[in-house]
Amino acid sequence: NMDSTLHYIHNDSDLSTNSSFSPEEERKSKVQDVVPQALLDQYLSMTDPSRAQTVDTEIAKHCAYSLPGVALTLGRQNWHCLKDTYETLASDMQWKVRRTLAFSIHELAVILGDQLTAGDLVPVFNGFLKDLDEVRIGVLKHLHDFLKLLHLDKRREYLYQLQEFLVTDNSRNWRFRAELAEQLILLLDLYSARDIYDYLRPIAFSLCADKVSSVRWISYKLVSEMVKKLYTASPSTFATDLMNELVEKFCRCHKWSGRQTFVFICQVKCLFLHHFW
Repeated sequence: NMDSTLHYIHNDSDLSTNSSFSPEEERKSKVQDVVPQALLDQYLSMTDPSRAQTVDTEIAKHCAYSLPGVALTLGRQNWHCLKDTYETLASDMQWKVRRTLAFSIHELAVILGDQLTAGDLVPVFNGFLKDLDEVRIGVLKHLHDFLKLLHLDKRREYLYQLQEFLVTDNSRNWRFRAELAEQLILLLDLYSARDIYDYLRPIAFSLCADKVSSVRWISYKLVSEMVKKLYTASPSTFATDLMNELVEKFCRCHKWSGRQTFVFICQVKCLFLHHFW
């Protein structure tokens, strides 16, 4: 009965913030009463690496694709049934399997809640950040969606790693840097004015000087949104410092391309030009 199943998944106890499990509960067998146990056992058995090699090399990828749906059906109170399987898939030798999980880790975080996310998903997320570009792009495209679910102290830890997204396996992968600029625009709402000025500003300026015009255009929007965010913050000294830096770095640049960058930034969004002089 679908209605009763959904009610079971989303009842008050399932949405409780106290979703951590004791060591004894972690060790118990993967038994639940939401779906037929044989069906779950069959799904879990398909992630066996030996079976994937002898039966179907794509089976692990399909299991990874379906895992968020299985987690939603079982509910966070039954996450212990899937935890080992998720960790096995997250360390699979096939990058396509890890890539699939990277693209859906933010959805799984919503299902599991903040405590389980911090304990079980953050380590996997950190591993994906150091993976191949094909995997990293998955977490990058939903970076804001994942970080907004973390507590502020844990979220600030990633400020030090954002600049690592500027380095890719292939320097011609400009779409990677364009996506970074898009995500930084969204991240402005998650951090304080000081964090924006200290950590996001240098990245934004680096993107404004990118060799690819598509990346630069998105970066102009990023800088203009950054000015707006800092200007509305209290105190607005960071906005003043940022605008003065824009003048020195671009408006008074000895290269015409730098001066053009300043004009484009002003064009993207109306800046408070009287503060520049």
